[in-house]
Amino acid sequence: MTMVESDSKYRREGRVSEIVASLPKSGIRDFFELVNAMDDVVSLGIGEPDFATPWRIRDAAIRSLERGRTSYTSNLGMLELRRRVVEYVERNFGVSYDPATECIITVGVSEALDLALRAMLNSGDEVVYHEPCYVSYSPCVRLAQGSPVVVPTFAENGFSLAPGDLRMALTPRTKALMLNFPCNPTGASMDSDALSAIARLSIERDLLVITDEIYSELTYEGEHVTIASLPGMRDRTLLLHGFSKAYAMTGFRIGFACGPADLIDAMMKVHQYSMLCAPTIAQEAAVEALDNAWSDMEEMRDEYHLRRNMIVRRLNAMGLTCVSPKGAFYVFPSVGSTGLSSSEFATRLLKERNVAVVPGTAFGHCGEGFVRCSYAASLDSLNTAMDRMEAFLESLGE
Repeated sequence: MTMVESDSKYRREGRVSEIVASLPKSGIRDFFELVNAMDDVVSLGIGEPDFATPWRIRDAAIRSLERGRTSYTSNLGMLELRRRVVEYVERNFGVSYDPATECIITVGVSEALDLALRAMLNSGDEVVYHEPCYVSYSPCVRLAQGSPVVVPTFAENGFSLAPGDLRMALTPRTKALMLNFPCNPTGASMDSDALSAIARLSIERDLLVITDEIYSELTYEGEHVTIASLPGMRDRTLLLHGFSKAYAMTGFRIGFACGPADLIDAMMKVHQYSMLCAPTIAQEAAVEALDNAWSDMEEMRDEYHLRRNMIVRRLNAMGLTCVSPKGAFYVFPSVGSTGLSSSEFATRLLKERNVAVVPGTAFGHCGEGFVRCSYAASLDSLNTAMDRMEAFLESLGE
C-alpha cells in the first residue's frame, strides 16, 4: 500500500456517523429500483395520491408567485396559516390551540416528526411505537439518539394497538409513545375504548405522545378520534398532520404540529437552524386548501372508498386473506397461504406478472407474511393488477 493510499484510507475512516452508517436504506426505495428498470408495470407500491392537486390549490400557489410572495415567513410559519390550522383542528379534532405559541408549520409531517423527536429526546430515551409502521419511525428515533422499542400488532385484531401489549413494552426509560392511526401500511384504526385505555396508561406512566394523523381525513368507517382530545392528554401530546394525503399535495411538502407551547418552542429552535421555514408558496396553497378544498377532499375520499371495497373483495376471493382497512389508502393482505416469504412473493409477482407491491418486512419484522398494496391508483389499474395477481397465484399451483 502506497503512502497516498494509506493516507486516503486513514482519512476516510470514521467520516460517516456511526448512527447513520448503521441505518438500513428504505425497503420501499430498494424494491423500486427493480420497478424502475421494467416496462408495463402496474404499481401498487408508492403511497402517493394518484389525483392531481385540486386546481384551486394550484391556482393559489400560482397567484402567490405572481404577487411576489417569495420571501421567508416566520420560523413558526405564516400566522394566517397557523390561525387556519388551529381552527381546522378545533373543528375536526375537538382540541384548541393558540396559533401564536402552540402551532408550527413544517416541511411535511416527516420534518414535524424529526423536530418532535429531536426536541424531546435525550440520549438513550426509549420511544415505543407499533409495527407494522411507516418506514421512517425507527430511523428518526435513532437519529435523535433515542432507542426505538417495537410493539407488534396483528391481523387478528385489525392491526390495532393492544393496551396490554403496550404496557408490557414500557420501562423506566420510556419517554414517549408514537401513534399512527389510520396506519400506514395496514389502514388500521383504533376504537375509542382502546384509545382511552392507552391515554390512561400514558398519564399513569407520564409519557409524551406523538400522534401522526396524516391519514385522518381518509377514514371510511367510524369516527376518527385523536388521543390529544381525550382527558388529560392535550398537554402531553404533539399532534402531527399535513396536506400531502387528503389534499393530494405531496410535492408541496407542507405539514404542521400542534401541542404544548414548550415543546413547540423547542421544535422551532431546531427548525430555525435547519429549515428556517416551510416554503412560502406551499403555505399560501395550504391556506386555500383549508378554506375552500374540503369538497375536493371528500370526492377523493369517496373514490378511495370504492377502490378499497373492490380490492379487498378481489384479494379475499383469490385466497389472500385481507383485513378491510378502516382508513388510509392501503391494504395489507396475508401471503402466508402461498408458502412464499413477503420478499419472495413481491419479487416474483413483479418479475413474472409486472405488478409491484411492497414486501411487508419493509415496515418492520412483524410485516413478514404480508405485502402492502396501495389503492391510490385508478380502478382500471387496480383491476388489471388483481387479474395479474390472480394469474400469478394460479401459476403457483401448477
